Amino acid sequence: MEKHLLPFIFLLISSRFLHECLALAAGTDDGSEQWGYVEVRPKVHLFWWLYKSPYRVEDPSKPWPTLLWLQGGPGASGVGLGNFIEMGPLDGNLQPRNSTWLKKADLLFVDSPVGTGFSYVDGDDRNLFVRTDEEAAADLITLLKVLFNGNETLQKSPFYIFAESYGGKFAATLGVSTLGAIEAGELKLHLEGVALGNSWISPEDFVFSWAPLLKDLSRMDDKGLNESNSLALQIRQQLAAGKYENATTTWGELEYVIVYHSNVDFYNFLFDDGNDPIFSTAAEKSKGLGMDKYAKHLITKKFSAQPVDLDKLMNGPIRKKLKIIPENVTWAELHYSVSSAMSGDIMKPRISEVDELLAKGINVTIYNGQLDVICSTKGVEAWIKKLKWDGLKDFLSIEHSPLYCGSDDSITKGFVSSYKNFFFYKILGSGHFVPAEQPCVSLQMVGNITRSPN
Repeated sequence: MEKHLLPFIFLLISSRFLHECLALAAGTDDGSEQWGYVEVRPKVHLFWWLYKSPYRVEDPSKPWPTLLWLQGGPGASGVGLGNFIEMGPLDGNLQPRNSTWLKKADLLFVDSPVGTGFSYVDGDDRNLFVRTDEEAAADLITLLKVLFNGNETLQKSPFYIFAESYGGKFAATLGVSTLGAIEAGELKLHLEGVALGNSWISPEDFVFSWAPLLKDLSRMDDKGLNESNSLALQIRQQLAAGKYENATTTWGELEYVIVYHSNVDFYNFLFDDGNDPIFSTAAEKSKGLGMDKYAKHLITKKFSAQPVDLDKLMNGPIRKKLKIIPENVTWAELHYSVSSAMSGDIMKPRISEVDELLAKGINVTIYNGQLDVICSTKGVEAWIKKLKWDGLKDFLSIEHSPLYCGSDDSITKGFVSSYKNFFFYKILGSGHFVPAEQPCVSLQMVGNITRSPN
């Protein structure tokens, strides 16, 4: 069915705690998709895109869930990457995706923080960019109020926050902020769970995991191990002293040393830097340091088994479909300016936020690709042991159970451990981007987490 722009809808929303918000919404003629902008602060506009599932099952005992996806970076576009490369209805070549997460939930993608993807600030004023995870969460809370407070259907839908990479820090922080807004009577939704995929929750634990992991994998020698561990110790000291921007700089130096001594792909340790066959690499091979290297790596990755020019897709057919994107806003896979603005927060941990979610009874799921380096399973296991949650001792004593794809139990796809409201999925054969690399078991996992009636 040909899609067209619905009449612009201007909504003026008032709040006891917030300025008035202007929301601009549009969508498809059949109502299966909606998208728009919310002015979350003066001159600050977040872009969102909501897909209503064609697989929806109406079951009063198990309401159909809504899943918010937060991409990493910080500054990577969920509207582009998560949507077209990982779990949306169409892949990067605009072909139907058999493993779309719409089979288990409605999907809400948001380009957050502002400056990411199609989100923008008036006049390109970089001073309006967020500096912290808490500021990013505050903007998202404002957006959620606009979308949910006047929509009874959304309010009745169990709400889940899913994230990947740096998005996990956003998700943990947003989860706590969401509970606070609900308890204060400012936000009308039912937060059921937070899922952290290959998430940068504790930078200190990850940087200490890299060299030992690669040494065990025969990708690094003792010289590389010693140099890397020395920089990791420096990061620990900087974090302890509250010198977070310095720690970010040293992290960049450590990444350079890791690649120099191992030539490893940070997102899949089976491959050399830039040669991960799951995510084919563009011709640009420039090497930088720290966030610069990380940003370039994300920008030049083409997240698909088939090469996809996401810039061309998003600034061409998708922009034409959406119709409401301002002429001066250009989509990019990752906006380095967003990462740069957050340089003082990049290395701060969010373990205490995970603790708070667990203590308040929110289901927390960790899922991690076996082959990831930057957010290694080894690092995840280290920060999990730092939780103060009263169920941790029992969780650590529980034996994990194998995961399979559908009815085929001939190949183990992963393992899961759980106790009370805490779940940990280890996904075999996957690197950093679990939904794209292991779509079958990922979809099953999403169904388990959301308790989808389908």
